[in-house]
Amino acid sequence: MLQVHGVQEQAQRIIQTYEWGDVVWHVWGAQIPPPLSPRGAETTAPLVLLHGGSGSWTHWVRNVEHIAQYRPVWALDLPGFGDSSLPNGVSDADGLVPYVAQILERTFGGISVDVMGFSFGGMTAGLVAASHPELIRELVLVGVPGLGLFGRDLPMRGMTLNMDERAQREVHRHNLAQMMLTNVSSVTDEVINLQQANVSRDRMRRRRIARTDVLAQAQSRWLCPVHGVWGAQDALYAGTLSQVPQVLSRLNSFTLIPDAGHWVMFERAEAFHAVVDPLLMRR
Repeated sequence: MLQVHGVQEQAQRIIQTYEWGDVVWHVWGAQIPPPLSPRGAETTAPLVLLHGGSGSWTHWVRNVEHIAQYRPVWALDLPGFGDSSLPNGVSDADGLVPYVAQILERTFGGISVDVMGFSFGGMTAGLVAASHPELIRELVLVGVPGLGLFGRDLPMRGMTLNMDERAQREVHRHNLAQMMLTNVSSVTDEVINLQQANVSRDRMRRRRIARTDVLAQAQSRWLCPVHGVWGAQDALYAGTLSQVPQVLSRLNSFTLIPDAGHWVMFERAEAFHAVVDPLLMRR
């Protein structure tokens, strides 16, 4: 059973205002508010979480409290998603790079932080790490696009103007079952509610670069350690998953989690934690 509101109630909700709009953080386990003091003021360095496309911090709802037991967790609603504003003229991850860099710089006072990014958020983080290597100390990529490995068609359905609420929920159910999760039992009414709330706040609908190899091209400029974690049944990589470590040859480690789809950290939270905890606890 999902406890989204209970998890959210345990967080500090922080709103930052920039000249282009507001961004929202949800923070668990941090002892001091932003901007952080220089490293050493906290016993453990913060971990930044970046969600996937058409998402929000709630993509990490089954992970934040667990990770916050051993280090502060800062989950960002990326600009254009969740409760954060969309900067004028931004239509994809590449356009977000200077804004996310600005957010990290301001929030953490120029100190490099560890970042874990899921799907679109991981692609964005990888592009930031290439353009602003001083801001990211270690990077964990979870089911990221931008590798040039997607097929022509993804197993998604779209909405039409004449759909009623029930029909819209069936589209969400289909998309969750076919693209995000691998077990039908994982697609509960609560998960559909979560998806519906997130998709309704997506202001960046015409994204284009996920199908390109933009992230694979950027990896030559990474200076930090980078790790990859994928669900072994990720529908976005049907037939091409074995090629990921070849295309992302810069990875320091690559792990597949069995019986998990694209949204691996949600569907198989315990198995996901078993993989990432040893990486994250070292900091």
